[in-house]
Amino acid sequence: MTAETKPTASGDGRASSRSRRAHRPKPAIDVLEAAIGHRFADRDLLPRALTHVSKAGGDRVGSYQRLEFLGDRVLGLSVAELLYEAFPQADEGELSRRLAGLVRRETCASVAEAWEVGPHLNLGPGEIQGGGRRNQTILADVCEAILGAVFLDAGYAPAKAIVQAAFRPEQDTAAPRGRDAKSALQEWAMARSLPIPVYEVAERSGPDHAPVFTIAVRVSGIEPGFGRGGSKRLAEQEAAQSILDREGIGASDAAQDGQE
Repeated sequence: MTAETKPTASGDGRASSRSRRAHRPKPAIDVLEAAIGHRFADRDLLPRALTHVSKAGGDRVGSYQRLEFLGDRVLGLSVAELLYEAFPQADEGELSRRLAGLVRRETCASVAEAWEVGPHLNLGPGEIQGGGRRNQTILADVCEAILGAVFLDAGYAPAKAIVQAAFRPEQDTAAPRGRDAKSALQEWAMARSLPIPVYEVAERSGPDHAPVFTIAVRVSGIEPGFGRGGSKRLAEQEAAQSILDREGIGASDAAQDGQE
C-alpha cells in the first residue's frame, strides 16, 4: 500500500462524500446578498439571521429567532398589501386564501431554497448531521428572519420589494381554505370512511434545547407520510402535508371548492 492510496471510508481510494462536504468552504456572504437582492449596511444582521439556536449555544437572543418573529410580520403585511393591489376585485375570503398560501412554511422554505440559503446556515454539529441545511422548518424560519433583517437594515419598502420578487403574489398557491394540513388530511380520511390518521414519533434527534422530531403519519390503505420539525406540532403538519401533496388531495379540494 502506498501513501497515494490510503484507505478511505469509501474503500476505493476516494474521499467519502461526507468528507468532501465537510471540507467544502462556505460561500461568501455577498453571494447570498446578491440572491436576496439586498446588500446589508449592518454587516451583523444577515449572519444573525442565518444562525440557528444550536449554533448560538442555546442563546435564543443570539439566534435568528427574534428576527424571524419580526420577519413573519413584515412578510404578512407585505403580502397583504401586494395582494390588495394586485386583485382589486377579490373579496376578503379570496385574499385570505391567497395570503395563507403565500406565507405558509412550504412557500417560505421554497424561497429560501431559491436563494440557496442552505450552505450559508450557521448550525450546530447535531443539526448539520441531521440534515439541517435542507430542513424545511429551518429554511422557512430563516427566510422570515432574513426579511426581518432587511426591514431593520433598510426599512419596509426594500423588504416589500424583496417579497414581491420572491413570493410572486399573483401566483395562486391553491392553499386549502381555512384548514391546516392535519385538518385537511383528517377530513379527507373521514370522507372515505377511513380511520383517523395516526401520528407517531419515528425519530428524535438534536440537543435537548433544540430537538428535531421526525413524525410518521399513517392512513389506512396508503403509504405513510413523514415530516421533520423543531416541535412535534410542526413535524406532524409537515407529515400530513407530505401525504396531501403526494396524493394530490389539496389540488382536488381546490377544484371542488371552485365548483361550489
